[in-house]
Amino acid sequence: MSSIYDITANTLTGEPLSLTEFQGKVLLIVNTASQCGFTGQYEGLEALYRQYKDQGLVVLGFPCNQFGAQEPGSAADIGAFCEKNYGVSFPMFEKVDVNGSNAHPLFQLLKSEATGVLGTEGIKWNFTKFLVNREGKVQERFAPTTRPSDIDRDIQALLDM
Repeated sequence: MSSIYDITANTLTGEPLSLTEFQGKVLLIVNTASQCGFTGQYEGLEALYRQYKDQGLVVLGFPCNQFGAQEPGSAADIGAFCEKNYGVSFPMFEKVDVNGSNAHPLFQLLKSEATGVLGTEGIKWNFTKFLVNREGKVQERFAPTTRPSDIDRDIQALLDM
């Protein structure tokens, strides 16, 4: 796989969506969970999306149950939770694995382009964030502890390019 745009992922409604739909956009791709200590970050992610979507930012949420089983619900449960509690309007996808032999191809690519601490590829926890430029290249990887508001300046820089 040579490009992020070669990848397809299923939306929460089970529909396959090619990431070519987002070509030319700045992407913030996040592995999410509904029962995590960082779940409140949905609010900040939604705020970024609403603030910058007209300038070309798209936030993509990928629920993951690999860390402490903190995303046990069905796709319908996840969608309802995100909408009710955080008003999430950015695209959300079906649950994926981000690590291991069953890791979704998107996360395989993201991890290879932006390694974590000490060069490790593995994602350590929910709400790891990948910022992707308009050409589909990963610009930066952010730890779960990085608040969405702390990425604002990085997003603005890519949107202004």
